[in-house]
Amino acid sequence: GKMLLAVLLALLLGPAGCPKTEPLSGSGQEPLFRGADRYDFAIVIPAGAVECFWQFAHQSGNFFFSYEVQRATGIGNSRNILATASDPNGFQLGISQEARGQINFLTKETGFYQLCLDNQQNHFGFMHVYLNFGVYYEGFDVENKQPEERKELNNTLEAIEVSIRKLQLHIFHMWRFYNFARMRKGSDSYLLESNYNYVNWWSMAQSCVIVLSGVLQLYFLKRLFNVQTSTRQKC
Repeated sequence: GKMLLAVLLALLLGPAGCPKTEPLSGSGQEPLFRGADRYDFAIVIPAGAVECFWQFAHQSGNFFFSYEVQRATGIGNSRNILATASDPNGFQLGISQEARGQINFLTKETGFYQLCLDNQQNHFGFMHVYLNFGVYYEGFDVENKQPEERKELNNTLEAIEVSIRKLQLHIFHMWRFYNFARMRKGSDSYLLESNYNYVNWWSMAQSCVIVLSGVLQLYFLKRLFNVQTSTRQKC
């Protein structure tokens, strides 16, 4: 019984003591699995809630995390939200507490990096947030990365390969700028819709007030004439 308990404790506590972990491939020739390198999507964070995501990254990567609050409800309609990024050991690498923000850093170790959005300050409304995060590597080649001095462009095929890698990197950054534009477009769309509804409701309220004030004025004028007529008859 004691031996079995010791084995179970070793299995549970053993991985926690490792400084970093890395997914293993089926054979030494196959590349390491790292899943998708980038994501962009929108999420609704309820009132008083915290949502977290984990992104796997290798060492010497460029990690990017950008967000924008497109819509907020509740008292005051504050669009500020707390965003944090932490390394695999839980050390905080960046923080942002605005309606939109970016957190960029170099990945110094391999593992899962944590991204969190905190809406705990807003107890009465949700937030609609657009996210764009991931990691990219110079040359998009992590497993077979070679020093620059060993790369000699001595033939046409190698020159074409380098040009394609550069083109891929430029396309990737164009994709990032495109997502920034999508963020702003979504935020502006929600703002226009909110202003449109506000103007409509305010115009309707003002129209009701004008009609009601006219009815009340007519009612009091009618009562005034009725009082004067009755007074003359008594005289």
